[in-house]
Amino acid sequence: MSKWMVREQYIRTTPGTNLERPETQYIYNVGIYGWRKRCLYLFVLLLIIILVVNFALMIWILRVMWFSPIGMGHLHVGSEGVRLEGESEFLYPLYAKEVHSRKDSSLILQSTHNVTLNARNSDGNVTGRLSVGPDMVEVHGQQFEINSMNLDGKTLFTVDETEVAIGTDKLRVTGPEGALCEHSVETPLINGEDFNKELRLESPTRSLSMDAPRGIHIKAQAGNIEGLSNLDIKFHSTAGTLMLDAHTVRLPHLPEGTNEESGGSQNLYEICVCPNGKLYLSVADVESTCQEYSRVCQ
Repeated sequence: MSKWMVREQYIRTTPGTNLERPETQYIYNVGIYGWRKRCLYLFVLLLIIILVVNFALMIWILRVMWFSPIGMGHLHVGSEGVRLEGESEFLYPLYAKEVHSRKDSSLILQSTHNVTLNARNSDGNVTGRLSVGPDMVEVHGQQFEINSMNLDGKTLFTVDETEVAIGTDKLRVTGPEGALCEHSVETPLINGEDFNKELRLESPTRSLSMDAPRGIHIKAQAGNIEGLSNLDIKFHSTAGTLMLDAHTVRLPHLPEGTNEESGGSQNLYEICVCPNGKLYLSVADVESTCQEYSRVCQ
């Protein structure tokens, strides 16, 4: 329903002036009225409601996600980097220059399948990889090295394509089956520390040799030294002497030499050596009887 706004103009005249009085003029003002006005009010009200709902949702998200001036929840962003407190779960790969825990706690990495750490070069190629799985730990790289935490940074363990180097003062093998070496082992000392267990060096299928440029020392402080072989045991000295220095030297299974006259035995014997190096016993007498009882050398 439109309104008519009437404006009348009045002209004041002085007495004696004859002017015609103008007719009344009607002025129509154009605006939004009726259903258009109601739609406009409804649209403005709807915008206000949307703004209020959005503001409430923003406040709720800020409260739920624990947004703060220093970060979001347990995630704190500072000048030194990003710090996460508590347990965190990453659904996709994590790229970082350095990952470390707080000073008063340890860093724990857990996964239902495996934990893989990759090192890449500037081209994006993987140069090193450490994978911890449910069955084994795999390390891929040109060299694997473990250093000491001391100030000198001594190398404790190094592995590359050519050799394995152990830099510790002592290597202890505590397994019941010992250590199995398919090739040679170079070490200055092999020692059995426990007095209740014996130290054994054996080769079940091949030969066992010990070489040293300055000498080999075998010593048992509280037990015996036994050398067992299925065939022969050889002691060979190129330019030296084979010395048996002990209070008692026993050769219990030496054969007894015989001659044509007598095959009997007495209580006293002498040790004789055949030209081929074989040892045998002969009956002792005032003079040597090795020549008489040398039939065992034939």
